[in-house]
Amino acid sequence: MAVCEGLAKLNALAAPAAEGELLKCCGSTAWARALAAQRPFADVAELLHVADDVWWSLRAADWQEAFSSHPRIGEQAAARAQAAAAQAWSAEEQAGTQAAAQTIMEELAAANRTYAEKFGYIFIVCATGKTAAEMLTLLHARMPNDPDIELRNAAAEQGKITRLRLEKLLAA
Repeated sequence: MAVCEGLAKLNALAAPAAEGELLKCCGSTAWARALAAQRPFADVAELLHVADDVWWSLRAADWQEAFSSHPRIGEQAAARAQAAAAQAWSAEEQAGTQAAAQTIMEELAAANRTYAEKFGYIFIVCATGKTAAEMLTLLHARMPNDPDIELRNAAAEQGKITRLRLEKLLAA
């Protein structure tokens, strides 16, 4: 299988530059560093497989670092600085909140705060294609979870987001 142009560019970057590009996709420094170190990738499938393996090998603190690079659902700014591409991707992914009723957005903001107080990090969901009401329903459904189970749920959602963003990075 031929290497796509975006993957060829990623493979050719110096390690610090590759880490910077990968951080646009997932805000975990450990993930970006480990993935950059495993280049070159033969094809996109290999990149996605290794990215997933690296993600699930990380510690909870690394996952939470990634979570902090996202804005809360319905908000624009993340707790940590984001690259311009990551900010644009977040806005695109959360497009379902743009037409939401004010009451839904207020409920979402309140539920986001409650979730963060309970779990210690923001609610992470792969928002692509979801309405604000759907995300609010998912947030409420995950709120009763045990903290260990919820951390794995949030990590799984981050994994979905990362995969979509890697595909966007390679297409750019």
